[in-house]
Amino acid sequence: MDAIAGRSGVSKATIYKHWKDKDALLLEMLELANGLKDRPPFDSGNVRADMVAVLAYRPAENTEMRERILPHLVAYSANNVNFGNMWRNKVMEPPRRELRHLLRQGIAKGELTASLDEDVSLALLLGPMMYWYLFLRRTSEAPKDLARAVVDSFWRAYGQSPPRRKRQ
Repeated sequence: MDAIAGRSGVSKATIYKHWKDKDALLLEMLELANGLKDRPPFDSGNVRADMVAVLAYRPAENTEMRERILPHLVAYSANNVNFGNMWRNKVMEPPRRELRHLLRQGIAKGELTASLDEDVSLALLLGPMMYWYLFLRRTSEAPKDLARAVVDSFWRAYGQSPPRRKRQ
């Protein structure tokens, strides 16, 4: 908090008037950097396209801040379990909830296999996105359409083929 106060040119008392502690400040910053207050609905009716949209969602604002702060917050959450849990609930839960809803829609529409495990599916969809953004973004440019590639791979594994028409 000393560094934050020094960098912002205000006293720690001023900071504590707005946030109860460092975790509250960091969580609000995460909310801003990830566009959580203005998150659009992902309900076009096309399950596959909506899954891509959920995974690809990155607000245009605050990109530089998000890129700079993410590695530090990952390290901080590794040493601060309480903060890590709050981060997961605030930042990771919205896309998890949206994807879970889309998985259920896809199953109900017969587009995805009914036997898929939702938790494993969420890991398969979110894992590659997190891996690239946490570990590879500094060493290589993101694939042109990483979210679409992830959903396409998932769909090849769990998508239902339309029934074939019998030849007459």
